[in-house]
Amino acid sequence: MFKRRLIGIAIGVGALAGASSLTYAEEPYIPLISKGFQHQFWQAVKSGAEQSAKEHNVRITFEGPETEAMVDKQIDMLSAALAKKPQALGIAALDSKAAIPLLKRAQSSKIPVIAFDSGVDSDIPLTTCATDNLAAAALAADKMAGMIGDSGEVGVIVHDQTSRTGIDRRDGFVNEMKSKHPNVKIVSVQYGGGDHLKSAEIAKAMIQANPKIKGIFGANEGSAEGAAIGIKESGKKLVLIGYDSGKEQKEDIMSGLMAGAITQNPVGIGKCVVDSAVKALKGEKLSKKVDTGFYWYDKSNMNDPKISAVLYD
Repeated sequence: MFKRRLIGIAIGVGALAGASSLTYAEEPYIPLISKGFQHQFWQAVKSGAEQSAKEHNVRITFEGPETEAMVDKQIDMLSAALAKKPQALGIAALDSKAAIPLLKRAQSSKIPVIAFDSGVDSDIPLTTCATDNLAAAALAADKMAGMIGDSGEVGVIVHDQTSRTGIDRRDGFVNEMKSKHPNVKIVSVQYGGGDHLKSAEIAKAMIQANPKIKGIFGANEGSAEGAAIGIKESGKKLVLIGYDSGKEQKEDIMSGLMAGAITQNPVGIGKCVVDSAVKALKGEKLSKKVDTGFYWYDKSNMNDPKISAVLYD
């Protein structure tokens, strides 16, 4: 079926593109639209996608907006990718609803859609390659509660309230505290767009407004690193728990500024997207979700081979 589909592509464009269409047909094009490009997390996802693309002999592109607050820019990128008539498509949606009209267009053009990192509120994606963010954030809440004596005030800094990752990490943390740690009070949930400078300002304002605050949870790389900067500049000693990895977070954990963090498997997420797209092009059935896993890491286990394999710089 894979070969028949590619032959059809070659015939369909052959009159216009001549011999070059055969090269294009033999190497299916799969654009991946990520949520951003500024964090090391996305570079690790890209690395995994490139590994899989090489294994399967497919051509990918990987792009995202400058910041994770630029929903309109991501939609423009998605539209431009569809205009190139790709054989399949990967999308990590910044807004779980905004991308749906374009994904419907992809579906009507019989372009398989694979969601990664952050799904959409639709059954159009054939599968979603992602961390179980509800469970991962719940683990972060349990770790936080244990470190502050299971009582006191904490704050949460999230990258957004529109993507599935933002919503699930916020709700996973908040709901776990409410159900398992009722003596821990969440005094503030703020959104920093994944930008470390904005998140730093939020952290400082949060600390100033809540002088009894004991801890902060930063729900992605930019949020966590921004919170670290804010805590350092405030001069207060707090329990900071992060999400993702990256050079700065690892340094903050080693120095004691950050207690620990949840790491995903970004390389595994990238590989999963391209692997899944190739399976879809071959007509293979996909499960609706692929859980790519997560781990808690801190100073004590960062050098464990299982943990170090999913940490990135």
